[in-house]
Amino acid sequence: MAEDLGELLVPYMPTIRVPKSGDRVYKTECAFSYDSPESDGGLYVCMSTHLGFGREHVERHYRKTGQSVYMHLKRHIRPKATGAAGGAFPKRINGRLFLELENNTDMNSEDYEYEDEAKLVIFPDHFEIALPNIEELPALVTIACDAVLNSKSPYRKLDQESWEEELQVSKFANNLVQIDNGVRIPPSGWKCAKCNLRENLWLNLTDGSIMCGRWFCSGSGGNGHALEHHKQMGYPLAVRLGSITPDGADVYSFDEEEAVLDPHLAKHLAHFGIDMLQMQGSENGVLDNDVKPRVNEWEVIQETGLKLKPMFGSGYTGIKNLGNSSYLTTVMQVIFSIPEFQRAYVGNLTRIFDYAPLDPTQDFSTQMAKLGHGLLSGLFSKPPMKSELIEQVMKEEHKPQLKGINTRMFKALVSKSHAEFSSNRQQDAEEFFIHFVNLVERNSIGSENPSDVFRFLVEERTQCCQSRKVRYTQRVDYIMQLPVPMETATNKEELIAYDLKRREAESAKRPPPELVRAKIPFSACLQAFSEPENVPDFWSSALQAKSAGVKTSRFSSFPEYLVVQIKKFTFGLDWVPKKLDVTIDMPDLLDINHLRATGLKSGEEELPDIAPPIIIPDDHRDLSRNDFMEPPDIDESSVMQLAEMGFPLEACRKAVYYTGSMGAEVAFNWIIAHMEEPDFAEPLTIPGCGTVASTSSHGQNALLNQPPEEIVALICSMGFPRNHAIQALRATNNNLERALDWMFSHPECEEEADNVSGCVDTENNPNGIITDSEQDGPRIKDGNGRYELFGIISHAGTSTMSGHYVCHIKKEGRWVIYNDHKVSSSERPPKDLGYLYFYHRISC
Repeated sequence: MAEDLGELLVPYMPTIRVPKSGDRVYKTECAFSYDSPESDGGLYVCMSTHLGFGREHVERHYRKTGQSVYMHLKRHIRPKATGAAGGAFPKRINGRLFLELENNTDMNSEDYEYEDEAKLVIFPDHFEIALPNIEELPALVTIACDAVLNSKSPYRKLDQESWEEELQVSKFANNLVQIDNGVRIPPSGWKCAKCNLRENLWLNLTDGSIMCGRWFCSGSGGNGHALEHHKQMGYPLAVRLGSITPDGADVYSFDEEEAVLDPHLAKHLAHFGIDMLQMQGSENGVLDNDVKPRVNEWEVIQETGLKLKPMFGSGYTGIKNLGNSSYLTTVMQVIFSIPEFQRAYVGNLTRIFDYAPLDPTQDFSTQMAKLGHGLLSGLFSKPPMKSELIEQVMKEEHKPQLKGINTRMFKALVSKSHAEFSSNRQQDAEEFFIHFVNLVERNSIGSENPSDVFRFLVEERTQCCQSRKVRYTQRVDYIMQLPVPMETATNKEELIAYDLKRREAESAKRPPPELVRAKIPFSACLQAFSEPENVPDFWSSALQAKSAGVKTSRFSSFPEYLVVQIKKFTFGLDWVPKKLDVTIDMPDLLDINHLRATGLKSGEEELPDIAPPIIIPDDHRDLSRNDFMEPPDIDESSVMQLAEMGFPLEACRKAVYYTGSMGAEVAFNWIIAHMEEPDFAEPLTIPGCGTVASTSSHGQNALLNQPPEEIVALICSMGFPRNHAIQALRATNNNLERALDWMFSHPECEEEADNVSGCVDTENNPNGIITDSEQDGPRIKDGNGRYELFGIISHAGTSTMSGHYVCHIKKEGRWVIYNDHKVSSSERPPKDLGYLYFYHRISC
């Protein structure tokens, strides 16, 4: 038999590859679906590429690549046999579990046993070879199989590259012993049991004792009584009081000597009478859970205390929280509730999968189609059968239920090379939305770009206060940002009284009073958006000098879907991010037609199109020389290296200049640190040199709206026609990478580009759609400015760096709450506490 197996595998030996250190082995999730070894069909791992495929997708990979040898992995889950006393036998079918899988959080491991099975399958005949089979298999095959089975998760490697090390689950968490001594922890007024200290207090999760932490060199901390208690009693885990929120808490393991995760923290805290969902941490150890029901922000946003009916089926699939990933999951839930994204990815799923690259885990369109299908198919959101529910109630058992889909592969792809989103910290949902839109722009298929529905043009009118002359410019945007004018609060007297009571409670270390939020009218936010704002360092071309200037913004076009951000997050006097705790009466129906831009009005005079003068240094030694100093030396090769990455050319010039032409890598770090600045892409201006450009005609090119000649020449060197290159650069704001994507997705424009002129037609499009072939610029879907609310993303917490996001989406005429993997009908959507609001256009 050994010889037969060896001979059978000989033709396939060149295709069997042993994974090396650093190779990614996807043995827990299919590249095209959310199938795993726990799925009915198990998972097939290609022994050459080490990619995983579900039963429905492995045949496609075989036909496409010709790879024939796969390892089939299957985890069997069975209820444990019960003994005479009704208790479960603590036995395990298999001696070892060799698959590192995340157990379903709805599964009680004490009631179930697992058996992991592995075998080699040879396609197309599906010949199976059970594993392990050391004696009968060739040595190379045995080594490859062991390496695959013992490989670590590919996402663990990605997590190690993030800024913040991921906390590990404590080895004591699953079997933590808790003493039933009747201890109940009060909501406030804690102190160390040995020294009466009231700060840096830790609750031991075994006996409920409250002790102070260690002393720090800064003079803060405690007297180390919590550690002394551990040395005496050996109780391993403690949680820091004041850090407990519905999102988690600070847990420390004395034996492991590090901060850890406790997946059963809610249960362990409940043993001492602490309900995590009712808690909100504070710096002084006084909790904000002594307020009336549904005043706490966490409660209101998550609709705590209300009987919410679970929702199942297509469009009602939850997403597992990977740890501070709710900013991503809420945005993607809203995205795939929009028909244009459903059609672009799920509607084209077969074509996207058939034409996917050899590594689909790194293809944006493939992972979008996979995520969309997972959310919309209903395969991962099935209600339990009525007979099963009755059986569970009668037998008082709880069978494992599907807990949504895991987006780890998607998150790894979209956050790749992004310092913030690739970390394990909570992030700003608005920033991720913009990041996501940029990814869609760069990876749009053909001429279909679903992010077109968010894009709109903003007209900025700048006026010189002295000459009264104006200048009109346009820019592209995707979000309407509404300021929060706190001075317009309608309950100022209540706020003053609340602040006084809160200060008194803090000084006396009493629980805070009932929370009072500032009530800001939506009309005041809209008014603040439309009011003029001062322009710092405004240079008037009419006066040829600096002057006071004001700027107002209006909509040159209205998008199909309007995203409104309430600018709740700001910085305190100490530059610590903080959140404005306000309520705003957001309307269900929104009409912003009055914010439509009108362009140059009758009687207005435009500011002359004159650039600011060149600044000459006040140095008498230079007066005899030419008024123009020689421009500085800039390493053009480094500039072009950065430009090829897709950064604006002028930003690349500034990065190379300000880093002393020390190379592209140093300049790249400068770009990352300064890319959020408003003048990031503005031309480099140096005192005494003026604007630095590569050619003397740069000023003329700017007036003619001509893209930089260096980028045009670079594209032409690739074989593209010059006019087509210019058109692509104009359509993508001179972004090289996006311009190349645009050219590949718009081959039909190549012939039309021969007739492209420098002028732009400003007439309104009667169809409300401006295509790239009709206008030099981004594709805009214009229409009327009437909208209806259909989505809300809310944030609970004190800043974007922490807390939790929840989204509410209106589907089939009713509101639905998406809280990680839990999807339920909503009783009271928090329309007044949202952070991002999503509106869709309605007819007049």
